[in-house]
Formats: sequence, structure tokens, C-alpha cells
Amino acid sequence: MPGAWTHLAARLFDFLTARRLTDAERDVVIGWLDGGDAAGAFFEQPDADQRHGFHAASQVQAGSPDRIDLIRAALLHDVGKRHSGLGAVGRVLASVAIRLRLPLPPRFALYRDHGVVAAAELAGVDEIVTDFARHHHSDRPPSIDPRDWELLVAADKARTR
Repeated sequence: MPGAWTHLAARLFDFLTARRLTDAERDVVIGWLDGGDAAGAFFEQPDADQRHGFHAASQVQAGSPDRIDLIRAALLHDVGKRHSGLGAVGRVLASVAIRLRLPLPPRFALYRDHGVVAAAELAGVDEIVTDFARHHHSDRPPSIDPRDWELLVAADKARTR
């Protein structure tokens, strides 16, 4: 359990210090999404979530450059978080409440359930995109190959620094 708290502290630091995507990075994202509707969901995210998704997708691309489906899965897995409208402090409080299994106000519950929200929102995208969004905080679904899952999870956990 201490590792989970350390991971959350690192993510908070990354959230607070994230820089906006550069124009060149934004162009890469647009290319990965091929002008699809998911681009709106991606660019509506706070800068820190865009940075995290971009970093995760870049990690996946380095390991599997020909798998645009995996790159998109890494890029889009957290787009549901934006619906909670929580900033840094709200996310910390929500994360603590979730870890302690406390009753959650609606916005905290929405933050907790961001994967399900993202999967519903991305229903028209590749199956692996929706399945990774839905399950990235739980166990691998049978629809995702174990090697692909390992690559996606490692990219999600990688620091953006």
C-alpha cells in the first residue's frame, strides 16, 4: 500500500508542474487520432492530463511503433477525468477518500469512475481503446493481449519527468 501512496504523490507533483503540450506535440496527437472525434475529448482535458496521455502514448509508440490502436489507448485512457471538474486539491481529496473507501460525493465518484466514463465516451474508437480506458485501474480484460496490457500499464505508470 505505501507504493500506491507514493505513486499518488508523484502524480500530484506531475499534475502541478505539467507544462502545456507544444504545437509540435499537439500536431503529433492530431496525427495519432487521425482527425477523429476523440481529439475533442483529449484537448478538453487539463494540461496535466494531456501531458500524461501524450507521455504514455509516446512510451507505447517507442515499444510498439506500428500499433496505432495501442498508442490511442494510452493517449485517451484518462479522458473521463475531465468530467469531474476536479483540480489538484480535489483530486487529492478524492484519491484519499477512494483509498480509504469513504462515501464519495458525486464529483469524487465521477473521478473514481473515469475509466467507465471514458469507455462510454470513446465507444466508436478501437475496442482496445475502450477496454483499456474501462479497465486500466483493474485487471486485464480477456480482449487485451497480456503483452499489450503490460506495455499499456507500464506507460500509464511512467512518470512524465
